Order: sequence, then C-alpha cells, then structure tokens
Amino acid sequence: MLTGREREARRLLGRGLSNAELAAALTVSEHTVKTHVSNVLSELGLRDWGQAVIAAYESGLMTPGAPAA
Repeated sequence: MLTGREREARRLLGRGLSNAELAAALTVSEHTVKTHVSNVLSELGLRDWGQAVIAAYESGLMTPGAPAA
C-alpha cells in the first residue's frame, strides 16, 4: 500500500515531472523523491517512469488536457 507522500509522488509522476520538479513540489530532497518513485514503481509493478505515466492515465488518476500544475 502506498503512503500519502507516495500517492502524491505518483500523481505528480503521472504529469511527467522530473525528479527536481517532484522534489520542489513535495519540498523534499531529490534523494527522497527517488525513494518515493522507486517505492511507487515497485508497489505497482511498473518498470519505469513511462509505464507510470501510462498507468496514471489508464487508472483515471490523470486525464488528457488536465492542467500540468
């Protein structure tokens, strides 16, 4: 099960943000972001960022045309 911060990282990851952008949005270090992203990918059985973005759209977490910020 994802933590609250991991769910937030997943939502932002679905928008295609970089590690630096995720860190700024979550007000954490890039190292912490990498840990969150790794946990999200592992928990959801995803290989990489690309799959995470696709999964975000397929699950309805993101919708086409939604604002990026």
